[in-house]
Amino acid sequence: MCDPSAAGNIAEEQTLKQTPVDGAIENTEVESAQSCVDGEALAEDEMTEAVGQQAAADTELTIDSLLARVRELAARPISEVSGDELRRLRQLYVTLHKNKTDFEREQWLAEGNQAADFVETTDETEAELMNLLNETRERKAAYAAEQEAQRAANLTRKNEIIVEIISLAEDTDNVNRTFARYRELQDEFNGLGEVAATEETGVWKRFQEARERYSDNLKINKELRDYDFKKNLDSKQLLLNEAEGLSTEADVITAYRRLQELHNKWRQIGPVAKEIRDEIWDKFKNASAEINKRYQAHFEERKAREAENEAGKTAICEKVEALDYESLKSFSAWDAMTKLIIEAQGEWKKLGFASRKMNNQLFARFREACDKFFAAKAEFFAKAHEEHAKNYELKMALADRAEALKDSTDWRKATDEFVAMQKEWKTIGTVGKKNSDAVWKRFTNACDYFFEQKKKATSDVRQTENANLKAKRAVIARLGEIDLQQPREEAIAKLHALQDEWQQIGHVPFRDKNKLYEAYRAKVNELRDALNARENRARMDRFESVVAEHEGDANKLYREREKLLRAAEAKRNELRTYENNLGFLSSKSKSGDSMVREFQRKIERIKADIDMINEKVKLIDSKI
Repeated sequence: MCDPSAAGNIAEEQTLKQTPVDGAIENTEVESAQSCVDGEALAEDEMTEAVGQQAAADTELTIDSLLARVRELAARPISEVSGDELRRLRQLYVTLHKNKTDFEREQWLAEGNQAADFVETTDETEAELMNLLNETRERKAAYAAEQEAQRAANLTRKNEIIVEIISLAEDTDNVNRTFARYRELQDEFNGLGEVAATEETGVWKRFQEARERYSDNLKINKELRDYDFKKNLDSKQLLLNEAEGLSTEADVITAYRRLQELHNKWRQIGPVAKEIRDEIWDKFKNASAEINKRYQAHFEERKAREAENEAGKTAICEKVEALDYESLKSFSAWDAMTKLIIEAQGEWKKLGFASRKMNNQLFARFREACDKFFAAKAEFFAKAHEEHAKNYELKMALADRAEALKDSTDWRKATDEFVAMQKEWKTIGTVGKKNSDAVWKRFTNACDYFFEQKKKATSDVRQTENANLKAKRAVIARLGEIDLQQPREEAIAKLHALQDEWQQIGHVPFRDKNKLYEAYRAKVNELRDALNARENRARMDRFESVVAEHEGDANKLYREREKLLRAAEAKRNELRTYENNLGFLSSKSKSGDSMVREFQRKIERIKADIDMINEKVKLIDSKI
């Protein structure tokens, strides 16, 4: 904070009471100039704080609300438009547009489209917003150029005023005539606008030196001087009172801004009486120091908050960067981690700004980590949608096959095919939610319809099959009741009759078919073997009688022996044929297994016949 006119006041008072001396800037003026420089630096910090507070509210903006703000900004006089605010609004638009574009790109990829086909769009709202920003920036640039030219003109005129005051100071003989002009020049100098910041201090010092020279070197009318000192004192006392009252202002930023305005006014007021000049300036300076101290403490506190926010944002970046999403294999897993990312973004928004140097770097780092996750998620979803499309085609094909087959009455073949299709369905992966229920309903409806029709059609068949099962079990039981001691022909006749009856009975339940047939075949084979054994024994008895009749007739016995040997060779040839054919048969199917058992039974019977022939040959050999 500074009082640029304080040195001039001291010099002017000395001029009224003393003889002219060379003008020089007092120590208080040096302190004042330095305080002014410090104030300018603090003003920059204050602007940074204001920008930070405004940026916190900017996080909730939308394109529409941003357009409203830009319209309001464009409607202001260009002198009230801040270049920083204009740049901030433009950056906000860039961020919002990028967020919108990123969201549209993610949606585009999530729908299975190619990234290369995505086209960035700008709607009418954004076009109007950008036009307003560009127009306002051009107006601001023109205004800035105009202000720069005005500041240059102001500097030229102020230098001219300083030269003229020095000229007046050197004309000591015309005090009554030059004092009015001197006041006009002071008022004109104070009424002129700003000059370039780099020239402000220098031109002000030269102006003060010129006023001091005029005040010190010219003998001004004492009454006029006293009146001027009193008027200046009254004005400075009002400023002092207001500066001291700022200590009770709760808002330190508001207090600091008002203090800057008070210092600008102080600089424009002329000198006061020399005996109170230092006193009033010290009071004003002390009041300013208290506000400056509060303002500096405020920024120290802000720096501490910024450091805390920087640590918090760094921790969030590290947490997001540490997430392992490359191993995610399901939609639910991706959704769960998406919630973590969104929670991290929520935590980020709750934190305030870090330091100006680190805030943008941390945001770029956090944004990069989030973008990396959502890019990987989009890639996963794109591949998943492609796989879902293939699975959907496969399931649609199964649904078509099931619907085409549901009216079939070839129950056995159709049932096998439906079971196979159901197994195949289970091997196919998932499809998208919007298609999953529909294709599943088509497939299950076709399956349910077929099996319901089969159930209706086969209910009577099952009753018949159960009756046939009961009848065939009765046949097996009656086979077991055949008396093997009765004449063979009668027993064989009963066997054939029961076999015919078995053949006349229809199908039995499929689950009982094989077991029932095995029991039937075993009983028939048992009866046949028993009857054949009786027949073979009877045949052997008859052969022994024939051999006994021919005993002593060697020729007849030799002829009978040769006949038996030829019969045995024929049986062995037949045996080899069956054994060879048996090697080509497979027992993997039920029908093949039945044929194998039939061949084995015939082979055993041929072997028994060969054994019988060999016994006959041995009997003949014993009689020769």
